[in-house]
Amino acid sequence: MEIREGRLLTRVGLKGKRFRIFEDALIDTGAAFTVIVEKDEDGYYVGSVVELPGCHTQAKSLDELTERIKEAVELYLETEGAKEAAEFVGIQRVKIVTR
Repeated sequence: MEIREGRLLTRVGLKGKRFRIFEDALIDTGAAFTVIVEKDEDGYYVGSVVELPGCHTQAKSLDELTERIKEAVELYLETEGAKEAAEFVGIQRVKIVTR
């Protein structure tokens, strides 16, 4: 996988799903956000911004997703305003033993 913008942080597989996590900076504000990227059953990439609850988008390619996530963040900040966000620490995989 190639991400032309941003920095790939880690890959995590949960229940057969592959997650790609990357941090991408918005050039005009200098703000950086963590985005979790999943590939859904229809082949779309779905991006969710960890620091901004409810800020999601989807696209057919990772390049298109990057552009759309930037737009989604900008719109979110315009409507919701900048709020104090918790620091993203990471994702932890927990295994549950079922009986």
